[in-house]
Amino acid sequence: MITTSTAFIGSICLAAAVIWAGIMDLTTMKIRNEIVIFLFAAYAALAPLAGFNYGAIAVSFLMAFAVLTGLFVFFSFGWIGGGDAKLMAVIALWLGADRTLDYVLSTTILGGFLTFGILMFRTMPLPIFLVRIPWIARLHSTEKGIPYGVAIAAGALLILPQTPWVTGVF
Repeated sequence: MITTSTAFIGSICLAAAVIWAGIMDLTTMKIRNEIVIFLFAAYAALAPLAGFNYGAIAVSFLMAFAVLTGLFVFFSFGWIGGGDAKLMAVIALWLGADRTLDYVLSTTILGGFLTFGILMFRTMPLPIFLVRIPWIARLHSTEKGIPYGVAIAAGALLILPQTPWVTGVF
C-alpha cells in the first residue's frame, strides 16, 4: 500500500517539475538537465518510501530505458530534442509501465495539436508589441522548432491522476 503523504509529495514534485519544464521549453526552447535529474532523484527517493515494491520500480526503470532508447533514435534523426527524450523517459519512470503507452499516445496527440497551433500562429503577422518579447518572437519564427516540452508536460498531467501516486492503488 502506498503511503498517502509520500504519494502526495511525489505527485506534487512530478506535477510542479513538468509544469516548470513545459514553461521553460515554451519560453527558452530548452529543457534543462536539472529538471530531469531532479525528477530522477525524487523518484528514486520517493518510490520506495511511498510503498512501491522493487519489482514495480524495476519494471518502471526498464520501461523508462525503453522510452529513452526509442526517443534517442528520433533525436538522431533530428525529429525531437535531447531534452524532450530525457524528459519523456523520466516521466515514464514516474507514471509506471502500465501507463507509459497511454502517456506516449496522449503526448503524441497533444503534440500534434501543439504543432498545428504553432504552425498556424506562425502564418499570422505578429503585432509589433509582441515582436519585442523575445520568447514570443522566437516561437513565431519559422526557423525555430516546436517546444514539444509543452505537450510532454500536458501528457504527463493528463495521465498522472490515473497512477498510484494519486490513486494509491497498484
